[in-house]
Amino acid sequence: MPVVTATLSIPDTELEWSFSRSSGPGGQNVNKVSSKATLFWNVAKSPSLSDVVRQRFIEAFPNKINKQGQLVLSSQRFRDQPRNVRACLEKLHDLLAEVETAPRKRKKTRPTRSATERRLSNKQAHAEKKQRRRPLRMDHGRLRDDF
Repeated sequence: MPVVTATLSIPDTELEWSFSRSSGPGGQNVNKVSSKATLFWNVAKSPSLSDVVRQRFIEAFPNKINKQGQLVLSSQRFRDQPRNVRACLEKLHDLLAEVETAPRKRKKTRPTRSATERRLSNKQAHAEKKQRRRPLRMDHGRLRDDF
């Protein structure tokens, strides 16, 4: 069952699976059946990815890729192995969908005149509020509040 997104597909031959005993619910079944699924996929050497998408993938998910360049995903959410395998494939599909298209460039915009005026008036009001908190100063027997 190949993993497919809009622009790329990954054949099953590139995916390696490992199964182990799962923690969590399941009663005595947990001690007998290897229901936890772990998916290994070599992102660094995969012929299915273009260099641009590969680089984006590695930069986006560095914590999910080990030193050998393999993506490691695991699932033990369900009590049976096939559903955990499906969950791993869905995770992989979501990760690929996230990086397959380039992020949009930000279009530079300037703040509106009213936004600038509002910011400056708020700044002035804040400064005046802080000025009012300061104690009045005596200068040659007269009160001075202009300094």
